[in-house]
Amino acid sequence: MTERIEVGDKIEDFTLPDETGTPRSLTELLVEGPVVLFFYPAALTAGCTAEACHFRDLAAEFSAVGARPVGISGDSVERQQEFAGRHTLGMPLLSDADGAVRERFGVKRGFTLAPTKRVTFVIAEDRTVLEIVRSELRMNTHADRALSALRTHKG
Repeated sequence: MTERIEVGDKIEDFTLPDETGTPRSLTELLVEGPVVLFFYPAALTAGCTAEACHFRDLAAEFSAVGARPVGISGDSVERQQEFAGRHTLGMPLLSDADGAVRERFGVKRGFTLAPTKRVTFVIAEDRTVLEIVRSELRMNTHADRALSALRTHKG
């Protein structure tokens, strides 16, 4: 069941292992504030590295609005750990190895080369979607637009 999530929808809770293998639930991640959940096709590829590093570089700005970026892809826990370590990302990277969460968010692709669409969801503490950024090619637009949305909603 692939549904298209829209702004204003409520996200069901889910739990996935992070880059250390620790199970992380959406509810737990939202305790400290909004979550910017960014789906990316594959760890350690040029585009995904550029996107994740841009989120990393804006860590102080996300912190200032009380939000936290969380990456998610179909990569294994080990690959996420290598990605996080190599680029000192400093944010949770979730492993959705079976694609269940990607499918729920409507970002799973049928072909295997890049099984995940590059889409970012800004999620409020009550699990309401505040903003959705869909851009396959403009890596920096994800963090920039997420921050802009968070500043607007914080108002």
